[in-house]
Amino acid sequence: MTTETPTTSTGTPTRDSGDASADGRRVRGDRSRRAVLDLAVQDASVRGLEALTLGSLAARLPVNKSGIAGLFGGKEGLQLAAVEHARTMFVEAVVEPAREAAPGLARLWALVRQWSDYSRRRVFAGGCFFRTVEVEFDTQEGAVRDAVVTAHRDWTSYLRRHAELAVGAGELAADTDVDQLAFEITAMLNAANDGSLLLGDDAVYDRALAAVRGSLEARGADPAALDAG
Repeated sequence: MTTETPTTSTGTPTRDSGDASADGRRVRGDRSRRAVLDLAVQDASVRGLEALTLGSLAARLPVNKSGIAGLFGGKEGLQLAAVEHARTMFVEAVVEPAREAAPGLARLWALVRQWSDYSRRRVFAGGCFFRTVEVEFDTQEGAVRDAVVTAHRDWTSYLRRHAELAVGAGELAADTDVDQLAFEITAMLNAANDGSLLLGDDAVYDRALAAVRGSLEARGADPAALDAG
């Protein structure tokens, strides 16, 4: 017995009603998943990932508790998905805009300024999402901590990479310790994020930028090149 694919009068295959229904369910599922995660990352940036509950999210969304469980398979699945969603948002807010700058010193300085802007304008309600969850999970074990650690290492490695490129291009001194520089940049930005939240002091971002700029200039960065950025 042979089967034939239904076609239209023009000879193009028609869509089976079952396929259309499946596509519709997939679109609705993706929309629900995005709505849950958009709310989850904002909540977690303020109260942490452990404070997330399926019930509290369902109470504010057109998705019931069992529906959220079906989407994520439980609380840990939700937490892991929230970390990944926050990473995507971080890349969109910080990394992608900085890619307009040339690799090396210009990109490194652009990343610093974009990070400062990301925290300052509260892409996440609680400031930097990753700063919140790093403190929350620093003494814990498990898959969620591993995901948080990976996000942290990826960010610092990206900073380190462009510091290395800057050294290779002669934009920073040849003896620059790029690990130390990445550490200093991260520490200064985190301090600005924390100070802005605790003290309500927006000026801490300018202080952090001045401190990072000082570190770069102390390692041979041309002030004019930083001004151009």
